Amino acid sequence: MSICLITGGQRSGKSIHAERLALTLSKNPIYMATAHVWDEEFHERVKKHQQRRGPEWTNIEEERWLSRHDVRGRVVLVDCLTLWATNFFFADGAEADVERALETMKAEFDRLTSQDATFIIVTNEIGSGGTPVNDVQRRFTDLLGLLNQYAAQKADEVVMMVSGIPVKIK
Repeated sequence: MSICLITGGQRSGKSIHAERLALTLSKNPIYMATAHVWDEEFHERVKKHQQRRGPEWTNIEEERWLSRHDVRGRVVLVDCLTLWATNFFFADGAEADVERALETMKAEFDRLTSQDATFIIVTNEIGSGGTPVNDVQRRFTDLLGLLNQYAAQKADEVVMMVSGIPVKIK
């Protein structure tokens, strides 16, 4: 079992790098997509991601409960923690309780990654751009930052994508 966390800004090349890495480790990796499709523009983004992948991928769409899928013995690309956190943040009024959402996600992250598998996990560094102007954005930035710290601590390797170039952090 191993965990590789790939982080970076929007459009930094995280997903493409993660997909390439997964294909070097397995002929039939799992792509675990966490996105909830909120609008048509986002639907188009999802379609572009799907079109990049070929039939060698096993696709699982799961917005919250990643650990309910048996992935033992497989290479699993989770794309991404940012969207996954969004799903928990807005579920059941959790945006008002960041700590509760974080504890739920940490427990779910541990259940998923306790399976004997190789995990490649994508996330965003959204806190690098300054302090958000409203309280909802600030709470979400806090939530994702804390989740990213937790995932990075658990990870065997951490890679930061900068303009399409992978930079090993850990």
